[in-house]
Amino acid sequence: MLNDLLKRNVDWSVERTEREPDYFARLSEQQAPEFFWIGCSDSRVPANVVAGLEPGEVFVHRNVANVIHSTDLNMLSALEFAVDVLHVREIIVCGHYGCGGIKASTEDMPHGLADHWLAPIRGIARQYAIDLGRLHSLEARQDMLAELNVVEGVRRIAETPILQRAWARGAKVCVHGLIYGLKDGRLRDLGCSVDMSIVAGGAV
Repeated sequence: MLNDLLKRNVDWSVERTEREPDYFARLSEQQAPEFFWIGCSDSRVPANVVAGLEPGEVFVHRNVANVIHSTDLNMLSALEFAVDVLHVREIIVCGHYGCGGIKASTEDMPHGLADHWLAPIRGIARQYAIDLGRLHSLEARQDMLAELNVVEGVRRIAETPILQRAWARGAKVCVHGLIYGLKDGRLRDLGCSVDMSIVAGGAV
């Protein structure tokens, strides 16, 4: 399988070079993405592919169920680099329907270390227990929880000192929340975007 992967890489490299002879030379000179994507590690939701973007156009951080932990130094380091060094203008927190992490967070069984990682999602489920309880199927409740997890992620990103400092110095960075549908391949805007003007108005 590794040999097959390497062959696919060679084929892709050759095909890309034939279409754009200077592609790799140009790409190697500078990383200047406009987007920072925080998404789920699920193999079915690759940021570049679902967003229709090319390599070099999106800086990516992924974890199980796209959870935003305020103590996650890996995510925070990537966020700081994206905002302070790459000067991205758009930060996207993207979840997806049919998420295994969301499903695990709703199950009454042990999942090892994942149980610690998914604790914030369980907290969201408790906070919105009445709204979730109005839905008549487990799938619908899990889909709504996936959406709520994204909305909470946007809020947590906006509250980080990294974003607060960036906005204080006038950086025009916006944080968006999207959800991806595995069944139709569509990204949906959850309408929870936060930018400098909202923060200035004290809405976060």
